[in-house]
Amino acid sequence: MLTEGSQGITRRGLLRAFAATTIAAAPTFTNASGFLRGAGDIRRLKMYSGRTGESIDTIYWIEGKYIKDAVDEINKFMRDWRTNGVIKIDTRTVDIMAASLRLTDTNEPFMLLSGYRSPQTNAMLRRNSRGVAKNSLHMKGQAADLRLADRSVSQLARAAASCRAGGVGRYSGSNFVHVDCGPLRTWGR
Repeated sequence: MLTEGSQGITRRGLLRAFAATTIAAAPTFTNASGFLRGAGDIRRLKMYSGRTGESIDTIYWIEGKYIKDAVDEINKFMRDWRTNGVIKIDTRTVDIMAASLRLTDTNEPFMLLSGYRSPQTNAMLRRNSRGVAKNSLHMKGQAADLRLADRSVSQLARAAASCRAGGVGRYSGSNFVHVDCGPLRTWGR
């Protein structure tokens, strides 16, 4: 769908139209290694936040290039909702999230529980929970805590771990999966 602004068709509208016409025809690299498997020539991320009521459905990468406006939109969406602080989210984490979503073979968006955390928010969470790391990768924009309505923690964690691109934590009791672009590791059950 093309969006007309006061100066004609917008760049964002043009990108969306291009993506809509090519997404069905885009090949995927099912034999590629690591997190690129399943990512394809177009990378899309769908999420919503129960905390802010916001949602995002954006194509942020086409034919080997990140789309700056879409990445900026992801950065804002994944902000620390407690302080409204925004930082640049590491695109490696975004790629892991997109590949994991695609590998789960669902049309459901992720529920984002936590993206970026300011040092103040992280310290507050540490005081209230023993499961929060002092030097959390959330504070660097390198981690996300996610949930899928129609997939189990195990299914989502297996998809994320198959990317072999960072850390994957299972939090079955709280019904979420932590993904990050840090060292390769898994934990939880």
